Amino acid sequence: MTCLLLIDFQLDFLPGGALAVADGDAILQSINELQPHFDLVVATQDWHPAGHRSFASAHPGQELFSEITWQGLPQRLWPDHCVQGSPGAALHPGLSLDRVEAIFRKGTDPELDSYSAFFDNGHRRATGLTAYLRARGIKQVFVAGLAADYCVYFSAKDARGEGFEVTVLEDATRGISAEGIAAAKADLLAQGVRFARAGEVLA
Repeated sequence: MTCLLLIDFQLDFLPGGALAVADGDAILQSINELQPHFDLVVATQDWHPAGHRSFASAHPGQELFSEITWQGLPQRLWPDHCVQGSPGAALHPGLSLDRVEAIFRKGTDPELDSYSAFFDNGHRRATGLTAYLRARGIKQVFVAGLAADYCVYFSAKDARGEGFEVTVLEDATRGISAEGIAAAKADLLAQGVRFARAGEVLA
């Protein structure tokens, strides 16, 4: 049983959004075409309360994109993004939801960030995705979406850590920096995550 995991294809992460990933909207057609080829399709949504502690605005005097220690964890300070109920938190209106059976929301704890679809950044609270996939008999997880060097990376890493066979569909992702993407890929390969192209699945 296979699952396509679509990470954070939200307006704030797309061109024109508060924390845009360059060329992020270019994967829309691909992730729509991929969906019928999987037994299960699940999406995620970054879903932060206003004033979330990952926002630079919640730390007066700290610079945007700087890194601090918060709750004993390294925390990058981001622009306000994906605030619950805001237009930017919405999934792209062109994203097909016909086969999306569940949407898991993450980053809801105002004190902790959550890049991964499976856990917060401190692994203190699970989202419930592991149990959901196991209940559906999923063995293989294919990951696509945004961003390759943050939420896609941490989701793939945790999926592998939870015992799933994991493949990142790298042309169905986009990332923030070339260096970050390369480092993420090297780490995932070392942990047994595979990389493939969407065309291999569609074929």
